[in-house]
Amino acid sequence: MKKSSLFNFTVKYLGFLKSVPLLPQLFDSQLKLWSLLTNWGLLQAIDDIETEILSWNGTNTTLHKYGGIQFNYKALEIGHIHSNGILDIRFSRKIKQQLMDEGKIDDHHIFAKSGWISFYVRGKEDSDYALELLRMAYLRTCQTYEVFKTS
Repeated sequence: MKKSSLFNFTVKYLGFLKSVPLLPQLFDSQLKLWSLLTNWGLLQAIDDIETEILSWNGTNTTLHKYGGIQFNYKALEIGHIHSNGILDIRFSRKIKQQLMDEGKIDDHHIFAKSGWISFYVRGKEDSDYALELLRMAYLRTCQTYEVFKTS
């Protein structure tokens, strides 16, 4: 799957800068501008994904601490998407392996040995699968919230 070389370079060699306040959001804004100039369909797909998720019960969005839009159920993260189309979601390692076996997702671009996955949304054609992944994470997150709420 095609990955953004600027994004990968920045994460690999300049990742230590993520702790500088607002720098990740500034970088993500630059990714959004680049996407606007080179792949307007990607931004439309991200907007469509956000609109759909906000229609789900108990969801909201916030800025992700490392840039992009974070999707939440109550106070728990469902996943997040960067402005270059990288959708990151955390699953159990077992579910991650099942998804990896399907061949549509990749290891997370930083936390490869965890349950985190990365899916590259390139445009409208990837929105349905992105929403399917987010729906799986949403249902898991709802269950987790209910368990914590009752304990």
